[in-house]
Amino acid sequence: MTSKSENPPPALHLTLSGRVQGVGFRPFVFRLAQEEHLSGEVRNTSQGVEIIVQGQTESVQAFCRRLETDLPPVARITALESIWLENPPRFSGFHIQASSTGPGHSILISPDIAMCSECRAEIHDPANSRYMYPFTNCTNCGPRFTITHSVPYDRDSTCMACFPMCAACEREYHDPADRRFHAQPNACPACGPGVWSPGSSDASDLAGHQALDATVAALAQGRIVAVKGLGGFHLACLATDSRAVQRLRQRKNRPGKPLAVMVRDESAARALARPTDQDISWLAGSVRPIVLVPKRIPGPLADSLAPDTDRIGLMLPYTPLHDILLSKLEACFPKDHPAAVVMTSGNAGSEPIALGNREALERLGHIADLFLLHNRDILVRSDDSVLCTLPDRESPLLYRRARGFVPSPVALGQSGPSTLGLGPELKATVCLTKHDQAFVSQHIGDVQNLATFGFYQETIAHLQTILQTVPHALVTDLHPDFMTTRYAAEQTGRPIFALQHHTAHILAVLTENRLDQPSLGLALDGTGLGPDHTLWGGELLYVDPSRMETHRLGHFSPVALPGGDKAAAEPWRTAQSFLFSLGKHAPENREWPWLKAFPAASDMVGQMLDKGINCAVSTSCGRLFDAVSALLGLCLEIEYEGQAAIRLEQVQSREEGPGYRCPVKPGVQTPALDTMHLFAQVYADWTLGRNPSSISRWFHLGLIQGLCDWALAASRTTGLAHVALSGGVLQNATLARRLPAELAKRGLVPLVHHSLPPNDACISLGQAVYGRFRLSKG
Repeated sequence: MTSKSENPPPALHLTLSGRVQGVGFRPFVFRLAQEEHLSGEVRNTSQGVEIIVQGQTESVQAFCRRLETDLPPVARITALESIWLENPPRFSGFHIQASSTGPGHSILISPDIAMCSECRAEIHDPANSRYMYPFTNCTNCGPRFTITHSVPYDRDSTCMACFPMCAACEREYHDPADRRFHAQPNACPACGPGVWSPGSSDASDLAGHQALDATVAALAQGRIVAVKGLGGFHLACLATDSRAVQRLRQRKNRPGKPLAVMVRDESAARALARPTDQDISWLAGSVRPIVLVPKRIPGPLADSLAPDTDRIGLMLPYTPLHDILLSKLEACFPKDHPAAVVMTSGNAGSEPIALGNREALERLGHIADLFLLHNRDILVRSDDSVLCTLPDRESPLLYRRARGFVPSPVALGQSGPSTLGLGPELKATVCLTKHDQAFVSQHIGDVQNLATFGFYQETIAHLQTILQTVPHALVTDLHPDFMTTRYAAEQTGRPIFALQHHTAHILAVLTENRLDQPSLGLALDGTGLGPDHTLWGGELLYVDPSRMETHRLGHFSPVALPGGDKAAAEPWRTAQSFLFSLGKHAPENREWPWLKAFPAASDMVGQMLDKGINCAVSTSCGRLFDAVSALLGLCLEIEYEGQAAIRLEQVQSREEGPGYRCPVKPGVQTPALDTMHLFAQVYADWTLGRNPSSISRWFHLGLIQGLCDWALAASRTTGLAHVALSGGVLQNATLARRLPAELAKRGLVPLVHHSLPPNDACISLGQAVYGRFRLSKG
């Protein structure tokens, strides 16, 4: 509102971009202006937020200072432009104006925000109108990314557009003193979404409280329930019921991979596990990921939840729906029996998480005994994020980045053309750059079937829509047979570049650390196709991001993988290949652990190795871990990726020492890290009957020492001190903790991932950065 008057007070016009929509920013500005006795207006635009503040110069300046220092918890300003208006009108009061739209934008969509303490108190207050209402939210919490289809962030741009607010919600929405002032997903039982449970053929549907009570009763009885959540469906069962957990594993075809558990609060978490204060800060914060923490042994949780490790993935409720279910379930048990529910992704096999009601009923009908549905559409699939905390490290070690983190961008050093990194095949993400930011998608999964490929395409389309950006180039992996690579081949009219898998790894970690100078890189991974058509995976690289020059400085000892991909599924094949390379063509004084289970196959593998048939050569670090695990009899066949390495790390003792020797072996062109010599020492001690826990420990310590010696030798040759660390093997907590510390002791500067997982989820970022460089150089 404006009115004409002579000599109006000074007025400052501000334009802000960043994460300033969907985070309570306009209400924050409104209250700030009132506290500083300023008039003016604020509105959402396609470029961010525009503000005009008018009043005494000192008050305007105070407003600007507080604008940056007193931000709402999730808000983030990435750019701020201001200009004093020459002939401002006189504003009467301060007002939130209607949003304006336009082509392009500079807005950061907020990630979904976990339920705040105020909303939690309301849903458990019988006198409150939102008592036990599963969709309670406010400006400080609630769904954002998963319900938004376009910007500016207004109700009409979300799936809440089909739920007109009732008079009471409207009053809250327009009241500057209310916590729900301009809360776009605001709703209550009178006007908002609802839950229901479809009945069987001889029973009617249950709605509202009855559906919630039926769900809790089913869980308490050991049944499996499919629950529609925030970014998709969960499959839930009682985590303390071993039979229920086993049924879920059988129906879901997930025999050994760890299952996440949701508990109601910090007290329950401490009763079941041994979280650190750092763990609790993540468990109870605004992101609320799954946090891997040491479980209490013995304890009430089913042993089959995480049979390969002494850690359990815990999370606290992040929506009112989850909190209501846990509180009701808690009432079904004695006080000393904390309610704990398995909450695993609502999918079967390698499919993506189920999104809609019909899709879930069709895809999960053979798994779930009961469904808890709701009618608030989920626009974006998003799994729960997974991480663990490490001592002496501020940022957590990410295993899966999705809900709560996405779509927060990675900052780039400078603005550049938009490119799309198409990611790898496994642990896939995509990355779209815009100006000086890179937006890495949520975890997509293994793009090896049509269902996941559909999710992959959905993700690319949604990123382009919310960012209003069309990439000028696409970047793929070198491997021609990946579905992600074939996707690029179907796109026309834009350049398509290819980047080697491990170079992308190192570029990603350099980008996260904002380092634009030549560096060393240790890529410790499973396998990725090299330009020499062999399978790389244990690599020492020289990477110069300023000129996009990269050289292979060294690699692990090459070893054949009999059966190719079959060797990744059956680690004993790689172990036999290592033994073959050591001249051990048959057992000596101790029988190989796999001979009883696979006598015929072992004989066939021996012939393959002898004749060099179907034996791709690899320098993989991941396959080295597999081989040691198989030789120790820990894992002969894997049920999920990384299982052999997880068991190997889990069994290790806590001895200290230098470990086995892992020397650098000079080569004709590239010096190798002599991991064959390392394996020979493992074999020698195994032959003597040494305890597997000691062998595992000395293997881990020896590999770390060898990697550090290798990097130090390269540093002395090249004059480079920075060592970038990336690759899926760095999800091994022993390596993640000790390798950077040991490198630092040698005077080197280790660089690790802070925003992304070190596994293949980071590759799309490296690809996108490479594409920007190629475009900028014509």
